[in-house]
Amino acid sequence: MRLVTAAEMRAIDRSAIEGSGIPGPQLMERAGAAVARAAHACLGPKGRVLAMCGAGNNGGDGYVAARCLKSDGVDVEVVALASRAQLRGDALAAREAAERALVPIADAPDPSKIEAGAGDVLLDALLGTGLARAPEGAYAKAIERIGELRARGAKVVAVDVPSGLSADTGRPLGPCVRADVTVTFAFQKRGLVLHPGPSHAGQVLLADIGIPVEAAARVLVECELLNELEATALVPPRPPEAHKGDAGRVLVVAGSPGKSGAAHLALTGALRGGAGLVTLAAREEVLSFALAGRPEAMSIPLLGSGPLGDHDLEPLLAAAKGMDAVVIGPGIPRGPETAQLLRAFLERAGVPAVLDADALNALAERPDRGVAGLPSPVILTPHPGEMARLVGGTIASVQEDRIAIAAEHARAWGCVVVLKGARTVVASPAAPPAVVPTGNPGMATGGTGDVLAGLAGALLASHLPAFDAARAAAYVHGAAGDLASERWGERGVLASDLADALGAMWARWER
Repeated sequence: MRLVTAAEMRAIDRSAIEGSGIPGPQLMERAGAAVARAAHACLGPKGRVLAMCGAGNNGGDGYVAARCLKSDGVDVEVVALASRAQLRGDALAAREAAERALVPIADAPDPSKIEAGAGDVLLDALLGTGLARAPEGAYAKAIERIGELRARGAKVVAVDVPSGLSADTGRPLGPCVRADVTVTFAFQKRGLVLHPGPSHAGQVLLADIGIPVEAAARVLVECELLNELEATALVPPRPPEAHKGDAGRVLVVAGSPGKSGAAHLALTGALRGGAGLVTLAAREEVLSFALAGRPEAMSIPLLGSGPLGDHDLEPLLAAAKGMDAVVIGPGIPRGPETAQLLRAFLERAGVPAVLDADALNALAERPDRGVAGLPSPVILTPHPGEMARLVGGTIASVQEDRIAIAAEHARAWGCVVVLKGARTVVASPAAPPAVVPTGNPGMATGGTGDVLAGLAGALLASHLPAFDAARAAAYVHGAAGDLASERWGERGVLASDLADALGAMWARWER
């Protein structure tokens, strides 16, 4: 499913109007009618609708919605933040149609005088997807007033995006509407999916306004929102004659004293991910703790003690023989030779790899090389802090535009990047990145990333392309977290609950 920026949506609109001959007013009529339906559904007994309209096409949609509501017998009034003389094109035509329909219109009101309460609906048609700076003047005051009236019980329906929200990043640009429902048109906007956008958008309704498929196809896809149908298609069913060798062999290099749980969770993720055989390679003192309760897993002791270093290369290469994928990093003992060891191992083993946690931190300590030029296929699974270390930035700079930073560095490094967090982003060197809509705040607990690393390793070992394995793993991982939170509540979810819920996810898909 396409996930668009404001510029891409404008290009799609132009393509529909200029390339496919769809009149602009027709698109606006359909958009306004969809908004009117949403507003009607939110209206309480004896409630009324105040459509707060700005100067652009977003305001035009509001005028159409008001006209449709009046024709349905709803008590409706337009609060016009822009005068008639300030309107142009389709927005002006929409206002004129509303005037002919005798919709009451209050021009240039004092926002502080606007009144609404329980049962009423405020239509936020002030500012659309093109907003690039903080709202000012009467618009800022109107946004603040909408918040005050919502606190008194009025419902808020936003047109396309809540006013004040960046349609591209999901971040408020200044004063920002918090809606109960947002009706967005044709395609999902990035800002309605990327946090904190969803907390401002409320329930998002996607309205079909009649843009032809060929019109959208003429605009290059830059990002996808992965849905469950697309995710399930990435993981083919097992053939009836499959045996454990066909299901893939995974080597997990994880764990150290005090972090044996990371190894346990990673190998559990690989087992629940469907790997036929999973082997843990770790220091001897780690194995008994990491393997507790996991009789399905095998183990190889890495002799010696202390951080992983050059002396571990040959044992790891021997352990990797015959493996279909390797997962490296959760809780490994890290030292000055670890980055050099990892690069040498990957170059010589020739096995698809998932690098997580301390494997990423070790490579980040080598700014001369980092993760650039690793032999493919490699999947990197950083959280925002690890990504900041890899790119030499800050967590804030990573979070500012997660899609852009993941896509840019996937191309630069030649790796698949799974940037974890609220709305995980999966980026490939050669394909549009995907945003994963599954997951919840309950997954913000130690060990969930270890489960994801093992799960991605299992799917990689089943001979899926790295980008497919990473997208499917991220989707299933988030969905399993959602199932776990339904049972235990977001505060009560443990990483092991999430690992166990993977089985329920596969059962759902197989049904």
